Amino acid sequence: MQLPAAPDLADLAHTHAGPMHWLATATATAAVVALAGLFQPGPAGATATAAPAPRPAPAPEAAAASYPLECAGAPHAVAKRASGDLDGDGTPETVAVVHCEAGSGTPPSGVYVLTRGRGTNAPARVVATLVAPDQHRSVTELAVRDGAVFATLLGYSSLDVPRCCPDEKEQVSWRWRSGAFVRAGRDGARSA
Repeated sequence: MQLPAAPDLADLAHTHAGPMHWLATATATAAVVALAGLFQPGPAGATATAAPAPRPAPAPEAAAASYPLECAGAPHAVAKRASGDLDGDGTPETVAVVHCEAGSGTPPSGVYVLTRGRGTNAPARVVATLVAPDQHRSVTELAVRDGAVFATLLGYSSLDVPRCCPDEKEQVSWRWRSGAFVRAGRDGARSA
């Protein structure tokens, strides 16, 4: 086997790198790196225009609302409150148990659903009455879970039962359906 003759070094003069060759190579490499940086995808799952999700408005404040409650000049008291999104619009409502302040006995309670007031800094407003005070009920438990209101109501089987000592107990719930709060409950009327 015969090897080809070695090329003459004079023929390879163009293969030797000079300073201009290195300068041109460095410039071309820098241009490629710069262009590659412009066309890189962003971080996974992020978009350039993504804004943080807006915070939901706070639940309405129960203390400042005006309630349809006649207290004959006495002040009213917000005994219990619970908040949550009841109508599925993404904004929380507040459910408040309110009664007139009485010196003795167990004053009847009203259970009201509040929404935010109209306008900036407007007080909360009552949009539904779940239990009216003239039903003569007291509320011992109140919760909002999964878009529903849950309460334990105490009442009286007759006018002969002292107002201090309710003898009926009922577990009830309300859920927003077709534009109204629909009540469901288990009548647990029994002597205490």
